[in-house]
Amino acid sequence: MSKQKVVVVGNGMVGHKFIDNLINHDQADQYEVITFSEEPRLAYDRVQLSAYFSGSTADDLMLTSGQYYEENGVKYVLNEKVVGIDKAENKVITASGREEAYDKLVLATGSFPFVPPIPGKDQPHCLVYRTIEDLEAITASASESKVGVVVGGGLLGLEAANALKNLGLEVHVVEFAPRLMAVQLDEGGGQLLRQKIESLGVHVHTEKNTKEIVAGEALRYSMNFADGTHLETDMILFSAGIRPQDELARQFDLDIGERGGITINNFCQTSTNNIYAIGECALWNNRIYGLVAPGYTMAKVAVSHITGGDESFTGADMSTKLKLLGVDVASVGDAQGRTPGCLSYVYQDGVAQVYKRIVVSEDKTRLLGAVLVGDVDAYGTLQQMCVNGMDLPENPEALILPALDGAASAGMGVDALPEAAVICSCNDVSKGQICCAVQEGATTIGAIKSATKAGTSCGGCVALATQVMNSELEKLGVEVNTDLCEHFAYTRQELYHLVRVERIQSFDELLAKHGKGLGCDICKPTAASILASCWNDYVLKDEHAPLQDTNDYFMANMQKNGTYSIVPRVAGGEITPDKLIAIGQVAKTYNLYTKITGGQRIDLFGAQQHELPLIWKELIDAGFETGHAYGKSVRTVKSCVGSTWCRYGMLDSVGMAIRIEDRYKGLRSPHKLKFAVSGCTRECAEAQSKDIGVIATENGWSLYVCGNGGMKPRHADLFATGLNDEMLIKYIDRLLMFYVRTADRLQRTSVWMDNLEGGLDYLKSVVIDDKLQIADELEQEMQHVVGTYQCEWKTTIEDPEKLKRFRTFVNSDEKDTTIKFVEERAQIRPATDEDMVKFVDATEPAMA
Repeated sequence: MSKQKVVVVGNGMVGHKFIDNLINHDQADQYEVITFSEEPRLAYDRVQLSAYFSGSTADDLMLTSGQYYEENGVKYVLNEKVVGIDKAENKVITASGREEAYDKLVLATGSFPFVPPIPGKDQPHCLVYRTIEDLEAITASASESKVGVVVGGGLLGLEAANALKNLGLEVHVVEFAPRLMAVQLDEGGGQLLRQKIESLGVHVHTEKNTKEIVAGEALRYSMNFADGTHLETDMILFSAGIRPQDELARQFDLDIGERGGITINNFCQTSTNNIYAIGECALWNNRIYGLVAPGYTMAKVAVSHITGGDESFTGADMSTKLKLLGVDVASVGDAQGRTPGCLSYVYQDGVAQVYKRIVVSEDKTRLLGAVLVGDVDAYGTLQQMCVNGMDLPENPEALILPALDGAASAGMGVDALPEAAVICSCNDVSKGQICCAVQEGATTIGAIKSATKAGTSCGGCVALATQVMNSELEKLGVEVNTDLCEHFAYTRQELYHLVRVERIQSFDELLAKHGKGLGCDICKPTAASILASCWNDYVLKDEHAPLQDTNDYFMANMQKNGTYSIVPRVAGGEITPDKLIAIGQVAKTYNLYTKITGGQRIDLFGAQQHELPLIWKELIDAGFETGHAYGKSVRTVKSCVGSTWCRYGMLDSVGMAIRIEDRYKGLRSPHKLKFAVSGCTRECAEAQSKDIGVIATENGWSLYVCGNGGMKPRHADLFATGLNDEMLIKYIDRLLMFYVRTADRLQRTSVWMDNLEGGLDYLKSVVIDDKLQIADELEQEMQHVVGTYQCEWKTTIEDPEKLKRFRTFVNSDEKDTTIKFVEERAQIRPATDEDMVKFVDATEPAMA
C-alpha cells in the first residue's frame, strides 16, 4: 500500500509537535512527511526565547535536528516559503517555484507580531521580538543604544523589556491599556505588577497612544503621543500582541474568521476536509489560542484524525504562570471575574508586595479564576481546582490567606486531584501518568521528565509534578534518603553545623563522633571542604591531605593526558606588563600551552606532576599566587574597565573587583563561585550570569545573586540596589557564609536559592533584614576566613616534605616518558591515540 503524503507548512513548536506525534504513532509507516520552514533553522523553543540574552545559543533552544528528522524519514526544506495552494491538484507551491503534492496538508504557520500603524515605524532600530533573527537584530541595535522602549505591556512585551534590560539599556514600557497584562490580570494585580517592575528601574507608561515616531533631539527617536507628551529613545521594540499568519489560507479560499484566523472544527480541519490548521494560525469557536499548550493539543488531535482516531479539540485552559522581570505572576481561568453572579476574595499585603484574588461561583462551590502577583505558590492547586471543577473548601478565602503561627497551609494536597488531572498541559501529562512512572522506578524529577516529558516545555508544572512524585513515593513506602553517604547519616548542612558547633578539627574526629567505617570519595572531600570553610587550615596539612580529590591534592586541574594546568590569580583581570612577561617566560621554559580564560586569566596547560612546584616557584617569585582554579572556591571576579577608562563608566569596577577578589579568594565552599563587576548597566563584565554580580549605577552598586553560566545557565536575581562600598561587602559576606552553612554538597548557588523555602525573598530577609539574628556571626566567620588566608602554593614550596608528594615516582626523580605532545597552531596539545601509534612506529626498528 502506498504511503499517504503529509505536507506540514511551518516548522515552529506546534508544527514540530505534529510531526513528532505522527512519526511516533503506531501507524507512522503509512505516512510520508515533508515540512517547509520560512526560517533558516528547524523548530526551536520560542517560550524560552529570552534565555538567548542570558547566554543560551540557538543550538540550546533547538527542539529537533536534521539528524532526528532524517532518522525518522521526515523531509524538510528550510528558507522556503509556501506561497500557493492548489486545492484541485492537492499540491503546494513555494516561492522558488517548487511544487509538492499532498494527501493531507497541515497549516502550522503560527502568527506574526502586530505592529501598530504608526508613521515612522519602519525606520532602522524599530524592531520586533519573535524569532532568533529578531534577537540578533535586537542585540546589534542595543550595542548602539542607551535607551530602549517596548511598545506593549502584555506577556511578550514584558519579556521583551527584560531582554533589553539584560542588554544594559534604560528601559521604558509603553502600553495603550490602563494597566499591564490587561488580558491576564485585574486592576489590583496589574497595579502591583507595575509597582514591582518600576522598583527594578523599568519605566512604565500606560494609556499612551503613539501618534508618530520622528527624529529625537537628545536621542535617536522621539515617540510623540496623542496626549501631547513625548518620549525619546534610541530603539523601539514592538511587542503589542500577535496576529494569526493566515495569508496563505486567505488567498486560497479557506474560511477565515471575521478578525482573522483559519477557521477549524473540533478535528482541526479547515473548510477543506484534507487541509488542517493548528496553533496560533487556527481559529476555533471564534477564538485564537496564543499559548503553546493548546497548539500542542491541536497537533495531537490532527494526528488522531488523520490516522483514524476520534480525539477532538474542545478548547483549552489558558492559565499561565511565569516570572516577568523577576516578578512572579500567575493567572487562572476567569481572572477578570466576568462570569455573571461570580464573587471575589482578595488578599493584599502592601509590605510583602503580594496580591491574590480568587473568583468563585455564585454558590461558592466552584473556583472560576484567580490572579496571583508576588506569591504564586498556590498556582498549581488553584489551576487544578479550576480545570477539574473540584469542590471548594467551606471557607474559600483560606486558599489565598497566608498560614500564620506555623499552621499548615489551607491549600488542597495533590492527593485530592483525580488521576486524569492534567499536570503538564504542554505535553498532556496526567497525574496518573506521573504516578505510573514513579511506580516503574522514576524517583527523581529528572527521571519523571525523561519518562513522561512533563516539565520539559515551559517548565511551569515542575513544582506540581514534584509534589505528585513525592506523594506517590510516600504511598509506596519509599523514603528519600538525604544521608551524605553510607558513612554519615547526615546532610552536608548538618555536618557543617556539627563541625562548627563542636569545633571539630579533623576528619578522623568527625568520623569517630558522628560516622562509621573508613570514609569514601564522597564524604572525605566534603569533610575537607567543610573543615576548610570553618577553620581555613592549609589544605595539605597531614590530616587533611588524604581527604582531597586529585585536583586539590596536587593543587592543579588534571587534564586528559595526566598533565596539569596552572592558573595564577589575576585579580579583576588587571595585570602589569612585567607579570605578563613572567607568565610568558614560564610558558616558554616549560613548553606549556597558553590560553586566555573567560574569567580574564591565563591558563597554562601541559605541566607534568614533578614540574608543578618548579613552575609555581617562578610564578610566586614574580608576585603571583594561586588562582584556586582546582578548588570548590572563589575562582574569578571578572570586570570591565569601569569609570577609570570607559566613557560610560559610573564607578570604578576594576577597583571593586580587585577588592572583592582579594577578600574572598581563600573561601572554600560547596561548589565553585564566580563573580563579576560591571561599571555601568551596559554590563560588559556579564555580572548577571554570575554567583555574585555587581553593577554600578548613578545611585551606587546593584547586587545580583545566584546566577550561573555553564550547562544549565541561570540569570542572577536582583538582590539590592543603591549600595555603598561597605554595605555591598557586608551583604556579600553574609550571603556567602549563609550559602556555605546551608548548601548541599556540590550545589551551585542558583540551585541552593531555588531550593530554599521562600527563595529570593527569604534570602533577602536573612541577609538584609537579619531575620535569623545571625548577621554578626556570618560577618565574623567571613572575617576569620579573610584574616587567615594563605597562598597554598607558597606554603607548599617552602616545605621540603610537602614537595615530595609531587614526584612522579616515589623512588626516582625521573619524569613520565609516556606523556607525549603534538604541535598544533604553534603550541602543544595532548597526543591522540592515532598520534601515539605514530610515536611507536617511529621508534620501532625496521624489519629485515
